Amino acid sequence: MTIDSKFLNLFIKATEKAAIGASKFIGKKDKIAADKGAVDPMRRELNKINMEGTIVIGEGEMDEAPMLYIGEKLGTLKGPKFDIAVDPLEGTKFTANNQPNAFSVIAIAQKGDLLSAPDTYMEKIAIGNNLPKNLLDIDYGIKKNFKLLAEAKNKKISDLKACVMKRPRHENIVNELTKMNVKINYITDGDIAGALSVIGENPQNDIYYSTGGGPEGVLAAAALSCYGGQIQGRLVLDKGEKIRANKLGIKDFDKKYNIDDIIKGDVIFCATGVTDGDLAKGVKDLGNEYEVTTFALHKSKKINKIITNIYNK
Repeated sequence: MTIDSKFLNLFIKATEKAAIGASKFIGKKDKIAADKGAVDPMRRELNKINMEGTIVIGEGEMDEAPMLYIGEKLGTLKGPKFDIAVDPLEGTKFTANNQPNAFSVIAIAQKGDLLSAPDTYMEKIAIGNNLPKNLLDIDYGIKKNFKLLAEAKNKKISDLKACVMKRPRHENIVNELTKMNVKINYITDGDIAGALSVIGENPQNDIYYSTGGGPEGVLAAAALSCYGGQIQGRLVLDKGEKIRANKLGIKDFDKKYNIDDIIKGDVIFCATGVTDGDLAKGVKDLGNEYEVTTFALHKSKKINKIITNIYNK
């Protein structure tokens, strides 16, 4: 089953309205206000769409407003049933501090086609396209994974570029990569952009190797699947999170999810820039209008485009 192409522009509008809402708080040092600025208009736009949408992975639980919460129903509840992964504002810190790479992002698939999981951490490895299927494995360890990737890309290990989120928890990864003379490109936050830095004709990185957010892992997988890229993830669950995961149907808490486990069919992915970034330019306030830019993908229709729209204030 494929998603009707008429939905693409409707979901683009949802991320664009969210980005405009968040942009009003750029540089104002208020992460919560920026997040709410994105959430409210996104919810309004999604509720206009003739669909029965369910958030299967997102920012939080029902009692953690203003978030779009896991299990929330969206749309008119008339029309096709969709699974939704969402982050109305990826990069609340970036927005609050007027830094690059803040954007509003959503992924949509048919009901049952997206991984449903709590908003926990996820170990992740992401690589680009034209590589042997399921090439890497979290449990192989860093040395073996980089050896396999170098062989598959016909490169020396020391010529590989790795994107890693700068966190104390990644000290072991950094130490291993440094020993192998791998070039490390650090990111401070925003691991969707980090995971997607492995795709395209001239990717910035050969691999993304970090533990980041689970929702961001599913959103990145949506975009990677449109490119033929790969990702493997494993949820990091404490005792309380295991209870939540079990309620969402997860029985094997140590399961490694490859891209076909995370995204099972057709998918739409939209990311609208709030501040300028790697995926899209940020919102421009033109006085009486806003100019917004969206990176949009639709897997079955082979749509891969950057769209710029103007909205009146």
